[in-house]
Amino acid sequence: MKSNWRTSGLLLYLVLLLSTPFLHAAKDRTPKHSYLVYVGTYTGPVSKGIYFFRFDPATAQTTTPELAAETTNPSYLAADRSGRFLYAVNEVSDYQGQKSGAVSAFSIDRRSGKLTLLNQVSSRGAGPCYVSLDKNGKYVLVANYDSGTVAVFPVLKDGKLGDASAFVQHTGHGADPERQASPHAHQIEVTPDNRFAIAADLGLDKLLIYRFDPRTGTLIANDPAFGEVDPGSGPRHFAFTPDSRFVYVLEEMRSAVTSFAYDAQTGALHEFQTISSLPKDFNGAKEAAEIVVHPSGKFLYASNRGQDSIAVFAIGHDGKLSIVEHVLTGGKTPRGFTLDPTGSYLFAGNQESNNIVVFRIDPKTGRLKATGQVLEIPKPVSLELVATE
Repeated sequence: MKSNWRTSGLLLYLVLLLSTPFLHAAKDRTPKHSYLVYVGTYTGPVSKGIYFFRFDPATAQTTTPELAAETTNPSYLAADRSGRFLYAVNEVSDYQGQKSGAVSAFSIDRRSGKLTLLNQVSSRGAGPCYVSLDKNGKYVLVANYDSGTVAVFPVLKDGKLGDASAFVQHTGHGADPERQASPHAHQIEVTPDNRFAIAADLGLDKLLIYRFDPRTGTLIANDPAFGEVDPGSGPRHFAFTPDSRFVYVLEEMRSAVTSFAYDAQTGALHEFQTISSLPKDFNGAKEAAEIVVHPSGKFLYASNRGQDSIAVFAIGHDGKLSIVEHVLTGGKTPRGFTLDPTGSYLFAGNQESNNIVVFRIDPKTGRLKATGQVLEIPKPVSLELVATE
């Protein structure tokens, strides 16, 4: 009898010992950080620049927004992985007497949330509307909408931006004589493996593919040189799945998502589906804006400015999309939105109603439910989360 008790005790000890790593792993999946949420805006009579608020994912609580830095039209933001630096485009068409916008580099004080300007450089084109970093955080990439150009800038050791290491002028036109009479670069982003850079050009109905050199920050036209969407679609933004197999392109002019399979060896994009981001019975304006893939790779979200909604899609094993729901964003003209890193919350910025609405994401279905958290921020356009630790 005693031996049985000893055996049982030993088995219990072994179970507890072996399960300890799994218990720690389960604990590690809980939110560890609170976040600074930076908001890029269009400046004017009300907005003064970049704002921020704090967000605690454990409680879903937010703080009152504050001004982080005064700067002109910081319409798109990108933070480096270390959380030390934030980069913003200044969406203007005249910078220091040149037909160009600017890119600003800021240092982040994660205690106060305030930003300090490090330097500002020409974006090498008018109307810059998108900024991103390569996977090593050594280069900043910028898309200039008005002039249809893209450029790359090295990040110096102190976070400042150096002289452009690459510059490309897009050429040609699209099917729409009014909106596509010339190139309009709307996004540039490196691929997950840091080997290519893809630029979505609304004016050309193309995704231009470049070979990206992470050592020198140069761009060279790839072969194949581009992927295409239907004429008059107006590709705006795109997003990769976490496994890099698929790329989803949001088309502003027809409010649709076109799905591509991505060949990581050649950089080629192979189209296999197009689906509307709007309900079938919607007859209003088609002005799709932002697209984000859930960290799980199971869901995709796209904003519709015409309907003032977020479209929620399920992503199948084959990469195909199916609509789950359309959720009104609680404001007017939802432009930019983002998810927290855990994929538990979605922050929708409503540009014309001057507010940000926080939604909780159902992890099983991807559906959205408003948390009741609504923040007043003038002309919100883009959002970027930075961990406080």
